[in-house]
Amino acid sequence: MRLYAVRGRTVALSFLAAAACGLVLTACGSQSAPGTASAATSSAGTTTSAGTTTSASSPSAAGVDACATSRLKISLTNTSALAGQAGGYLKFTNDGGTPCRMSGWPAVVGLTAAGQATRLRHLQSSMFGAWHYTAPPPVVTLQPGDSAYAIVAATDKPAGDNTRCPAPYVRLRVSPPGDSGNVTISGWLPGAVSYLPACASASGSPTAGTSTITTLSSLPHLSNSLAPPRRSGRSVRQLA
Repeated sequence: MRLYAVRGRTVALSFLAAAACGLVLTACGSQSAPGTASAATSSAGTTTSAGTTTSASSPSAAGVDACATSRLKISLTNTSALAGQAGGYLKFTNDGGTPCRMSGWPAVVGLTAAGQATRLRHLQSSMFGAWHYTAPPPVVTLQPGDSAYAIVAATDKPAGDNTRCPAPYVRLRVSPPGDSGNVTISGWLPGAVSYLPACASASGSPTAGTSTITTLSSLPHLSNSLAPPRRSGRSVRQLA
């Protein structure tokens, strides 16, 4: 009888729990799976040491001016040669006294020693940073001193019937997204011991391109110590 009483109590409690859940069916049935809420927050915007990533409609992004060339320090860093590509990260540092925001592709023109200019294409993916484009591009808000990044990379070997690549880009003319101003920096890649290659694809189109603006936390921290310079049988003289 004592065993029957315990089981009876268990049955009664289970019935009451089921009844309670039936009265608040919406609350019981709408609980998210673990990780759902954090994933939604991440897509809306995350804060990193390299700035704040927000959606384009975010009030914090809407009230901040776009970063103009005049308030940015632009350089090329984290250069290397990797899996048939050579490149690095364009670094955009807010050198002003107030926040500014960046989003989309920078405009980059590769310049050869002879002065030939080629507009770098918009990459959709890259070996550098295992980066893949996802629409819409993030809006990166930079506080004074913070930096945003864009991959710049190109195939470093001739394709198809070609036996050599055209003359490399010894300089890069760079504009931040949405601004007509520009600065010219060296195209030398210390980590690859070469300039940015101007190699074409098998179809003849240039392979050099850039990613959208992103944060360093979304890219691997490549360095010369982790990716040793590629050695060739001949020396390369830096023209910049």
